[in-house]
Amino acid sequence: MKVIGLTGGIGSGKSTVARKFNELGVPVYIADDRAKSLMVKNPEIIKGIVKIFGDEAYLDGHLNRAFIAGQVFSDKSLLQKLNNIVHPAVEKDFQSWILEESKSSARYVIKEAAILFENGGYKKCDYTILVTAPKEERIQRVIERDHTNRQAVLDRIKNQWSDSKKVLLADFVIRNMDFKKTSLIINKIHNKIISSS
Repeated sequence: MKVIGLTGGIGSGKSTVARKFNELGVPVYIADDRAKSLMVKNPEIIKGIVKIFGDEAYLDGHLNRAFIAGQVFSDKSLLQKLNNIVHPAVEKDFQSWILEESKSSARYVIKEAAILFENGGYKKCDYTILVTAPKEERIQRVIERDHTNRQAVLDRIKNQWSDSKKVLLADFVIRNMDFKKTSLIINKIHNKIISSS
């Protein structure tokens, strides 16, 4: 079964694109959602996170996201340590998931991941799709969605690769400004992948 990597910078609308593929009958694995789930359910991951960040990493069985975000923001080596625990677990989880999906009639699956190119995950995909949008549009979307401020969004954008760098590695690029146009592009990509499998 083909694996199609789907990625895009914060506020690009990759989740909206993922939903559209799902409506076309394509199973979608959202790596960030699965990671969040594993970080509160997987005992090995919990143990590893507590070892790095201490008992403050969890409050009443819930991941203390604000505390961890503050720690990794000021110390990038901690972010690397966190990724070294979470990413292999997510990859293992994805392999189990795809094994289940291979029993379905789907011709391919979508793996949606925020840092697909940054962590080399694209190398395990048959094709990759990059969702882009102008920077100002992305900033406004995230401010409205997360009720945050401009600087916080810019800080998050700064931690991701630029679109110009990602475009060089992507098989398909969706410029997500008008959803009607985006839907048409998704249909074209879907048909192209189906015909190539």
